[in-house]
Amino acid sequence: MIDRRRFMMSTVLGASGLALPTLLSAQEVVTDPVAPEAPVARDMSPKLVRLDNPMPAGQIHVVPDVYSLYWTLPNGEALRYYVGVGRDALYIAGEFTVGAKKEWPSWTPTKDMIEREPDHYAKYKDGMPGGPDNPLGARALYLFQPQIGDTFLRIHGTNKPDTIRTDVSNGCARLVNDQVIDLYDRVPVGSAVFLYEKGLLPKAA
Repeated sequence: MIDRRRFMMSTVLGASGLALPTLLSAQEVVTDPVAPEAPVARDMSPKLVRLDNPMPAGQIHVVPDVYSLYWTLPNGEALRYYVGVGRDALYIAGEFTVGAKKEWPSWTPTKDMIEREPDHYAKYKDGMPGGPDNPLGARALYLFQPQIGDTFLRIHGTNKPDTIRTDVSNGCARLVNDQVIDLYDRVPVGSAVFLYEKGLLPKAA
């Protein structure tokens, strides 16, 4: 079993040169796909956006500098969701696939998490069942890499909307629960996921 430290080293080395597509730096808002009747100006809601240059449909692209996750669609469009991302020292860029999906997943902190913050995580070393108070929220997408399998990175829900558009997690990307449910239903196992490096764009306001 690979531990998180070895995974981080191999991922950072393998992710060098993962450049940000210019098409993700400019979007035209079309509508709110989760609540179409809501005003488009609702700041944190997901948006249907039109990309400057098409990308293959059916991919996830996470751009941490603007706290945005893009699910690409046909015809040069994508759904943009706002996310919380990993704290600077814990964020990992790289290419992944969705290796598994779970509804109301259970959660167990990694060994590294317990070592960093034993007072906070040690009590959960045997795991926490899924439910409204679970840190993974309502849904989770599990990110895998070849020769490694499960990387311990997730795209998951949260019941703490104040953590969206912040550098908050131990490396995972989080969405509020209603939005991760919407994303979960769209994304099949096997989908490609790209987590881009920090510092490629000005930080979101």
